[in-house]
Amino acid sequence: MQVRPAVINGVAVILILSWPVLATAQDATAPPQNGSPASPAGTSSGQTANPDASNTKQMPEVRVIQTRPKAVKKVASHKKKQPAPAVVAPPATAVAVSGPPAQQTETPTVDQDQVPSIQSPLGEIKMSPISGSEVPLGKVPGGASTVSSSEIARLHSDYVGDALTAYVPGVILSDLQGNAFQTNIDYRGFSSSPVDGVPQGLAVYQNDVRLNEAFGDTVNYDFLPTVAINSMTIMSGNPVFGLNAIGGSLSIDMKDGFTFQGFEADARFGSYGRAQGSIQDGMRIGNWATYIALEDIHDNGFRQFGTSNIRRMYADLGVRGDGSEFHLNFTGADNTVGVAAASPVQLLDEGWGKVFTTPQSTTNQMEMVSLNGNVKASDTVDISGVAYYRHFNQKHVDGNLSNATPCPILPGGQLGACFGNLDGNEILLQNMVGNPIVLPPRLDSLGEIDRTSLDANSFGASLQAVNKARLFDHHNQFLVGASIDHGEVSFGSSAELGTTGPGFVVNGGLGFVGPSGTGCDLANPDDESEGCTPNGTSDKSDIGPVNVNTRNTYYGLYFVDTFDVTDRLTLTAGGRFNVANIQISDQTGLAPELNSDNTYWRFNPMAGGTYKLFDGISFYSSYSEANRAPVATELACADPDNPCLLPSFLTSDPPLKQVVSHTVEAGFRGEKTDILAAQKIAWSIGYFRTLNTDDIINVTSAITGRSSFSNAGSTLRQGLELQVNYWYGPLFAYMGYNFVDATFQSDLTLASPFNPEADGDGNIFVHPGDRLPGVPAHKFKAGFDYHLTPKWRFGADLIAASDQIFFGDEANQNKPLGGYAKVNLHTSYDLTNNVQIYGLVDNLLDSQYGVYGTYFDVAESNYTFGTSFTDPRTILPAPPITAYGGVKVRF
Repeated sequence: MQVRPAVINGVAVILILSWPVLATAQDATAPPQNGSPASPAGTSSGQTANPDASNTKQMPEVRVIQTRPKAVKKVASHKKKQPAPAVVAPPATAVAVSGPPAQQTETPTVDQDQVPSIQSPLGEIKMSPISGSEVPLGKVPGGASTVSSSEIARLHSDYVGDALTAYVPGVILSDLQGNAFQTNIDYRGFSSSPVDGVPQGLAVYQNDVRLNEAFGDTVNYDFLPTVAINSMTIMSGNPVFGLNAIGGSLSIDMKDGFTFQGFEADARFGSYGRAQGSIQDGMRIGNWATYIALEDIHDNGFRQFGTSNIRRMYADLGVRGDGSEFHLNFTGADNTVGVAAASPVQLLDEGWGKVFTTPQSTTNQMEMVSLNGNVKASDTVDISGVAYYRHFNQKHVDGNLSNATPCPILPGGQLGACFGNLDGNEILLQNMVGNPIVLPPRLDSLGEIDRTSLDANSFGASLQAVNKARLFDHHNQFLVGASIDHGEVSFGSSAELGTTGPGFVVNGGLGFVGPSGTGCDLANPDDESEGCTPNGTSDKSDIGPVNVNTRNTYYGLYFVDTFDVTDRLTLTAGGRFNVANIQISDQTGLAPELNSDNTYWRFNPMAGGTYKLFDGISFYSSYSEANRAPVATELACADPDNPCLLPSFLTSDPPLKQVVSHTVEAGFRGEKTDILAAQKIAWSIGYFRTLNTDDIINVTSAITGRSSFSNAGSTLRQGLELQVNYWYGPLFAYMGYNFVDATFQSDLTLASPFNPEADGDGNIFVHPGDRLPGVPAHKFKAGFDYHLTPKWRFGADLIAASDQIFFGDEANQNKPLGGYAKVNLHTSYDLTNNVQIYGLVDNLLDSQYGVYGTYFDVAESNYTFGTSFTDPRTILPAPPITAYGGVKVRF
């Protein structure tokens, strides 16, 4: 296991970056250099909104280190009384929300985005997907957390999920692909994933544009340059965000030339061949502003064949006028990631980076253009809207075991490939022109390379009106809006038979499986007169190719009213009416059973309130409903007798019901600030309960690598969240805890043929109270930042999670996948006002743990590769210790 050099690299990076400070250390309480006290662009979400935001003034200014516009001569102070201590950036919490970004009037410095003060504008949260719907956090009747550019810069995050995992108590990352740029974001037991087939439980928006892709509602977070993100807000219990908001919503707002001005370049190198660079540049000229950000990342990965190349960009052109503002922006990406699915635990015992069956890779390309606008129609009415076009292309290659077997049944004793469909029919596989696939002599086993291609064009628009006129002489905000999102997708898949080689490599070349096969009677396979012949009965293979077009159109109409009954009590009520139409059309003419036209509709209500109990302490509670319509991948893979190799194959579909969530929340928020002592504590504690009816789950098939979808009755996710943030002088510390009890609530019989506890038919039996797979019950986060000197900052973060149930063990009969804890370190030193060097160490203790677990076909593996595996468990190994060093320049 090649991790020890990384340990040395990590220690070396910290020592090298610390040496200038150790040589010329200054007292941590020395007066900081002069600079602007205003919060930087993307004001840190660590600043907490007062529950009675409408009647609260800003706190007095507190000096902030490293936000100086120019160098000044330092004067030593010998007085006992020191200036107010510098305060470091807090992470986002359930009570910490960033306010509107402050405009910069001074030349930015290198650490500006990392060190906001505890003084900030009042935080606000969007009440709908469209900007202009913001209300103070103290009036939001549910959980909400915001991560700003400050928090992203603090961790030097290069993936959206990393920042959310560190700061939001309910978020944890899971991984089905085996690549750091393709991980799932799991929030309170609901997933948002780039992988087709994962039930999507979050509605995700970028600059008011819905990011859930047509076809599978997946979200490709690898497209987002993290350096360009201004803030991210994740909230629960608001159905106004539309389809998939059953678990919550995530809004990602990008920077522009009004909120970021200056030029910044960042270069980083480190473990496993990591080399990356980014630049961002923002400029404002009068009423016009421009912004552009580019990121390029190369990483060989710690696992075999895990090379990733990430190229992404974001650009914005904005203009402001009297009461109006418009932005035209572009997001583009061209990424290739080496994915390596879960490996058998016995193989990982031989090496933590070992991979089972290759090749595996995904290529993603995306271009999106959007136009956002806001017009002030009157003193109390704002009109906002967005229109967009998005093109997404994906190609996936996946080497696998094959359930096809060589059979000597062709004339002359030649070998053919026989395959057993799940309906009991055995067929001789034919190629794309209808001839039997001929195999080389003396071939004992077969592999299979599965390919998919997806080309999607999406476009849509939303329009919203917000009226802030007083109602009965009380503050009131009423908003109404409508949206339409349309997607057209061309999807194709194919299976190529091949041979297997050393290192679990699958090579193609034996022929692509055609759309049909030849009926067989293999009772006596050695007798050609009774075996498969080209003159047998034709039958479609379960692994035949697919070529379909899909069209999905989502309509939404929503409203929300937030009314201040008194200066302490605020009530909120609203709802959204969703209509989803999904059409599937077979393009081969050979699979008419794929053709379908499904329409789902529902009105989802919400109601709640907040009450200010005392100064600095408030209470909130709410009830809401949301829905998720089945997507094309689920509708076309709902037949257990015709399973899919996701994201590969589509088959005929028994219709699925839509998922409906019922969420109840209640909790407290509080804070106490002593601005003169630069001391503050902010906290929150909340309870949540979400019951899903007709939940959709993925069910494993007996055909290797394939699965189908099924409604699984009711599921329940309930629990508690706790967050505490503390500032004192140069110290910031935080702690977050999440408990989620995620369980089935219905009796189910599920196929799980590779589960060692399955019955003779390969079934397991689920009962109410059994835990949902892949959801750790306990998550704990903690960390701190400390300014050892005004130039040197050091911090650490701990992320821990308890065990989780293996996928395929929904009956909870086997030992769970173990929990884990990992520690990350970061440090930075300002060489000048505009040049900073930094170091990062992830997984400092080199903990070995898995982030996903399932089961595989031991017998098929041993037959195909000649292995001697006895344990059917496979896990996705987490990265070992890694270390990076970099330099950032800004002016």
